[in-house]
Amino acid sequence: MFRLWAKEFKDNRMLMDTVIEDASDNTRTHKVFHALDEVCLQFDLGKPIWLDSTIQDFKRHDKARFTQDNFIESIDFDYLEIHVIEED
Repeated sequence: MFRLWAKEFKDNRMLMDTVIEDASDNTRTHKVFHALDEVCLQFDLGKPIWLDSTIQDFKRHDKARFTQDNFIESIDFDYLEIHVIEED
């Protein structure tokens, strides 16, 4: 089972969070992208852009932060953090 935890923060406080589960046979990359799409639907956000620094952080720590730089439209929070919490 693949599980991704997404959290939205403003002023060092968590505004909302969700856990997305994926038991499909897709690759890890597809699971991450699908989970991020689901998070954006639940949080009513546009899809963030994966910058080189975001990709490197995610590769190193299984965690990434998406700030205003990652979004085309304006956001009303400081950052969106995703973290892979379980993988098979």
